[in-house]
Amino acid sequence: MKKRLLAVLVAAVTAVSLLACGGSTSASSDSAPAESAQTEEAGDAAAASDMKVAMVTDYGDITDQSFNQTTYEACKAFTEANGIDFTYYKPEGDSTAEREAMIDKAVADGYNVLVLPGYAFAEAIVEGAEMYPDVKFVALDVSEYDLCTAAGTDTYSQENVYSAVYQEEISGYMAGVAAVKMGYKKLGFLGGMAVPAVIRYGYGFVAGANDAAKELGLTDVTINYAYGNQFYGDADITAAMDTWYKGGTEVVFACGGGIYTSAAEAAGKEGGKFIGVDVDQKALVDGQYGEGMTITSAMKGLGATVNTLLTAIKDGKWDEYKGQIQSLGMVSGDDPTLNYVQLPMESTVWNDGFTQDDYKALVKSLADGSVKVTVDASAAEPTADTVAVTFLGNIK
Repeated sequence: MKKRLLAVLVAAVTAVSLLACGGSTSASSDSAPAESAQTEEAGDAAAASDMKVAMVTDYGDITDQSFNQTTYEACKAFTEANGIDFTYYKPEGDSTAEREAMIDKAVADGYNVLVLPGYAFAEAIVEGAEMYPDVKFVALDVSEYDLCTAAGTDTYSQENVYSAVYQEEISGYMAGVAAVKMGYKKLGFLGGMAVPAVIRYGYGFVAGANDAAKELGLTDVTINYAYGNQFYGDADITAAMDTWYKGGTEVVFACGGGIYTSAAEAAGKEGGKFIGVDVDQKALVDGQYGEGMTITSAMKGLGATVNTLLTAIKDGKWDEYKGQIQSLGMVSGDDPTLNYVQLPMESTVWNDGFTQDDYKALVKSLADGSVKVTVDASAAEPTADTVAVTFLGNIK
């Protein structure tokens, strides 16, 4: 694995600076006798009091109303409430080298807790965690597959790395149920690239629509299903979405970074509806493309994850999370807002077919296991026994 000379020098300078200020480093513990549990706890508390949090954006920025903005706002709110130093860094471009450069800079500036949103950070995390063993890396939506691929190993676990991934199939399922019960019968799914997270969203969406159609006795629900083969919208993909909406598609679930712009643009022109992803996209989409377009969003609990992990670090409980890659989903059948996968309570367009109480009942069933969502993300295309799925592969 390549070593970044500048980073090594920075790490050395940072370690010396910490020693000069009376901070704790791995070098001091190497030369000291084994400490008692009480001493270790005191050390954890001291480390927590010195925590400095930095976020590095991926290829977006903190106003993207998606992964970066949600993560930034959660970090900012937590650190302000707890009197902790916080900043963020934006790479100059979309490459591992540029993300690594921002990690190096953050460490050089004295930040010892790094929050990194998105799978694009996998290589930077693998190298950075080895380079900076005293820095805690909190990764959002970076899977074991991503990290193993970057590391060239079959498994991945580092003492200074925690990563949360999400059960996208469940929030996708919720969105599929909602769409059909709201009265929509001609649906569409537009994914970015066919990576596991996008596939789970899509297959979950199909499963939810299928179960809702079966429950309601509907035999005329259809789903167009395609990937853009990229994580951004463009004229070609917008043209394909124009064709869908003109052909009768009523609502499209767009999943995969900026690909949503093509679905939203087409929906705005053709009077169609839209389902957002990852965060509540109603304000973003309706504000740009037409009021009343977004009927709901299939969300991940990014903010909740940030709050949980930063609280653990502050309270000296990093050991409860370190080295783990956790798959987060349902944690409450009573309060939908506590779950790591959910629909937005405030902005979903509830109607007589799918009320807020109906949603709460669905959440309860998912939490207690009476409704199970299982998808095979390795399957080449989604399957259903009640709705008719037209699988179109890659648009480009």
